[in-house]
Amino acid sequence: MSTKTIVSTTKAAPAAGPYSQATRTEQFVFASGQLPIDPVSGAMPDGIEQQTRQSLANLSAVLEAGGASFASVMKTTVFLKNMNDFAVMNGIYAEFFSDQPPARSTIEVARLPKDALVEIEAIALRTKG
Repeated sequence: MSTKTIVSTTKAAPAAGPYSQATRTEQFVFASGQLPIDPVSGAMPDGIEQQTRQSLANLSAVLEAGGASFASVMKTTVFLKNMNDFAVMNGIYAEFFSDQPPARSTIEVARLPKDALVEIEAIALRTKG
């Protein structure tokens, strides 16, 4: 039987409510949506390009803490404040998932926490520890 373990790292923005940065089982990591908040300064960069990069950097740190990586991601969901930002987000996303990209959904939303422009979540296979 699989057991649930909470995943937490200081290398990504802390959870801003009653949820975990991620949870894991023996096989999977379920990463919560990562906002584009710098874990050191607590600031959010301006613009979709920098926000996408920061969200993906936070996602990478959470996956690593859970024993996974971008290479083992099976599915992502991208939440965009404005679908007009899709092309820019997609270009940056492709830099991080260039080889065998995972399944993905991209959804335009009315509003994100802290008025972010993007939030990205993932489900990945555990490959380490």
